[in-house]
Amino acid sequence: MYKVQKLAEIAGVSVRTLHHYDQIGLLKPRIRSEAGYRMYGEAELLRLQQILFFKELDFPLKEIGAILDKPGFDVLEALSYHKKMIEEKLSRTSRLLKTIDTTIQKITEEKVMKDEDELFEGFSKKQQEEYEKEARERWGNEKVDESKERTKNWSKEKFKEVADEQNAIPAALVSKMHLDAGHPDVQKLIQQHFELIGQFYTVTPEIYRGLGELYTTDERFREFYDKHKPGMADFMRRAMNYFADERFGKV
Repeated sequence: MYKVQKLAEIAGVSVRTLHHYDQIGLLKPRIRSEAGYRMYGEAELLRLQQILFFKELDFPLKEIGAILDKPGFDVLEALSYHKKMIEEKLSRTSRLLKTIDTTIQKITEEKVMKDEDELFEGFSKKQQEEYEKEARERWGNEKVDESKERTKNWSKEKFKEVADEQNAIPAALVSKMHLDAGHPDVQKLIQQHFELIGQFYTVTPEIYRGLGELYTTDERFREFYDKHKPGMADFMRRAMNYFADERFGKV
């Protein structure tokens, strides 16, 4: 049997994620100890593996639960499906890596590209449409339309400048994670982050606090920030909440 902390370490997910899966009924512990600890067995370990495979293929959690709970669910059949899908994903990733290499070569050697579309090879129109659809569902049409209007005339250089800054802020925060989230040195960088987001759309306190929460609950955002240093996503959320409280007033 595994305690929740041990299962999180084995699977490479956060304890918070496992708690969330428990709350929505996606992955319930085998038992709870007398002290209230969640305890998981081999069956739960295998179910978590399936959950993570389906998440890697961008299935929504609700749909994953329905698949796993369907009568007659076959683990071997599911693994064969995962293998096929991941192989296809690896193929797409290979194309993306090739595109990155081409771009690096252009920058470092001032190579003249035959076609500027090489910069975007590997990102299909369907993928872009899916990302936009998700953004509209999460933030609403008004914010997405506002963002598209503001960025429609941006050059590739401008997009690169914003992307570089997006990476630079958490990179700079790494050396400050020992400080309190409200420390002036931390808040100076969070101010830059707030202004960076504001280049895309008008940022309300509700949106900014919600964005901080998203950094910790959406595995894609958590991975982006925690790659700089484990715990960065949670630190960002605390610092962003402090910033919103100070700038707009506490909720």
